[in-house]
Amino acid sequence: MYYQGSGVDQDYSEAMKWFQKAADQGDAWGQNNLGELYGEGKGVPKNYTEAITWYRKAADQGLAKAQFTLGQMYEQGFGVNQDSTEALKWYQKAADQGLQDAKLKVEKR
Repeated sequence: MYYQGSGVDQDYSEAMKWFQKAADQGDAWGQNNLGELYGEGKGVPKNYTEAITWYRKAADQGLAKAQFTLGQMYEQGFGVNQDSTEALKWYQKAADQGLQDAKLKVEKR
């Protein structure tokens, strides 16, 4: 709610607090959302390395959105060395779960 400003004032710092609590309990969506905050610099300084850390935790749990985003990070070289093979690996994992954007990336390769 704080992230989107739904019913409350938008407050990325407050959202960060709650996402962190969820992530610390192993919640994949909390981990993914922390990755977004770090990757976009919302409420914290932009930090691709930290974003990768959280996206990977969520992706390793099978969260397709995080897998797709990791693919993008590898494709573009944000927080990691650019690596099209690694990008394709993560796109494929997300595509295997039915994520349409990931399917399109895999088809293009």
